[in-house]
Amino acid sequence: MDRDLVRFLGLGFVGYLAWYVVYQYVLKDQTLVDDYLIHSMVVSSEWVLRTLGYGLYEVNTPELRWQIGIADSVGLLQIGAPCDGLVLFALFTVFILAFPGPAKRKLWFIPAGIVLIHLANLLRVVSLVIIQYNRPQSLKFNHDYTWTVLVYAFIFWLWYLWATRFSQVDPVKSASE
Repeated sequence: MDRDLVRFLGLGFVGYLAWYVVYQYVLKDQTLVDDYLIHSMVVSSEWVLRTLGYGLYEVNTPELRWQIGIADSVGLLQIGAPCDGLVLFALFTVFILAFPGPAKRKLWFIPAGIVLIHLANLLRVVSLVIIQYNRPQSLKFNHDYTWTVLVYAFIFWLWYLWATRFSQVDPVKSASE
């Protein structure tokens, strides 16, 4: 088996396991990072929805501060810690760190990828709010399946982009070793 592949799989597994342990036993309860990400997601989603011409519920109570919805909708969409993107950022970071490539490039590619994942998550939230307004019966399916597949496919595409364009790893040379 290709040693670069074994290295990637080993580092990826160890990195993901370390992240999982830290997340489950240290960060699982909502943290300040989660609060910041959720607040950013709510404010950004509200801005996009207003720009698209939607009127929004005014949520002014602390217990509803992480909820967003279009006025006259059947309900509000709650953004919780599992949906703020933090786990996705960690998964992406582990993928890139585990894959060979120059550290200088990783130093800009990881933050750029995190920003792109955050924007994809913003698109996800905005679309789910619109789905909640127009077709509330399909919200659960789109939340659980459609957007899960799309976001993970996007992260895989970013990793593929790293592996084929930015890592400077020659796949022909690696395969022949």
